[in-house]
Amino acid sequence: MTAAPPALSVIVPCYNEAQGLAEACRRITAACRASACGDFEILLINDGSTDATLAVMQGLCATTPPIIAVNLSRNFGHQMALTAGLSLCTGEKALILDADLQDPPEHLAAMMTIMDDTKADVVYGQRTARVGEGWLKKTSAALFYRAMGRLANTAIPKDTGDFRLISRRAITILNNMPEQSRFLRGMIGWIGLTQTAFPYERQPRAAGKSHYPLRKMIRLALDGITGFSIVPLRLAAYGGALLGILGLGLLAYVMRAWLTGETVQGWTSLMVVVLVMGSVQLLCLGVLGEYLGRLYIESKRRPPFIVESVTRSDEKDNA
Repeated sequence: MTAAPPALSVIVPCYNEAQGLAEACRRITAACRASACGDFEILLINDGSTDATLAVMQGLCATTPPIIAVNLSRNFGHQMALTAGLSLCTGEKALILDADLQDPPEHLAAMMTIMDDTKADVVYGQRTARVGEGWLKKTSAALFYRAMGRLANTAIPKDTGDFRLISRRAITILNNMPEQSRFLRGMIGWIGLTQTAFPYERQPRAAGKSHYPLRKMIRLALDGITGFSIVPLRLAAYGGALLGILGLGLLAYVMRAWLTGETVQGWTSLMVVVLVMGSVQLLCLGVLGEYLGRLYIESKRRPPFIVESVTRSDEKDNA
C-alpha cells in the first residue's frame, strides 16, 4: 500500500554548508513541529559541494528520520538545485529556504497561517531589512529589483528572494516549465495564481561565508532580465536607429564640406565618432549574443540537473 504524501516538504539547497548544516536541520525540524503542519520531509540538495557537506547530510539521515539527502552529480547552481528539490518533493506544500538560516525557518507557522487564510498558492518572503549584509550587497540587490520592475514583463515583487511557501498546484506548474536558464522567483511570479507577501527581517548567516559572489549575482541578474524581458533588445534597436540618424547628419555635413570646398580639419573628431559608434555596436551585439546563447542552450534539451544518489533516513544504501 502506497504511503500518503507528507503535508510539507522543506527544500534546502546546499553548497559547502557542512559547518552549519546540523544546526539548520535542528531549527527546521523544530519549526515544522511547532507549526503543527503534520508529516513533513526535509530535502537537502547537495549541489556539488567540495567540503564535507554530503557526509554531514548522510549522517543526519541516520539520526533525523524526515531528512532526505539528494546528491547532484556536480555543481549545477543554486537555481538548478532548487529545481531538483521541487521535482523530487512529495509534500502538499513546499517551503524553500537556504541552509545559511538568513531566512529564519521559524516563520513557517505564520506563512502557513497566511496561506490557509488567504487561500494563496504562494506566500513569498519580502525583506524589510537585511541585517549583517554589506552596502554592496544591499545596493546591488536594490538596483536589480528596481531594474527588473522597469524591464520585466512579469511582475516580480521587490526585495524578495527564493524564500517562499508554495502549494502543490504551483509546484506542478513549475515542474512542467522546461527552461534551462532558470530564475525561479520570476517563474513563480509568471504563473500568477494568488500570491501573498510575508514581510520579515533577513538575518546574518548562522555559519560560514556567502557562496554567492558578485559574479554569480550578475549571472542571476542576466538570467532574470533575459528570461523575462525583451526590453534590452528594443533598446539596442532604438540605439541603432538613433546612431543611424546621427550618421545621416554626419554624412550631410561631410557632403556639404565637399561641395563647398571646405576642409574637414583634424582626425580627433573622426576617431571619437568611430569609437563611440563601434562601442555601441559591440554592446548591441553583446545583448543579441546573450539572447542567442540562451536559445542555443534551450535547443539542446539537456536535463537541467543529474541526481547521482538519494539517501533516505530509512535506507542504508543509495537509491
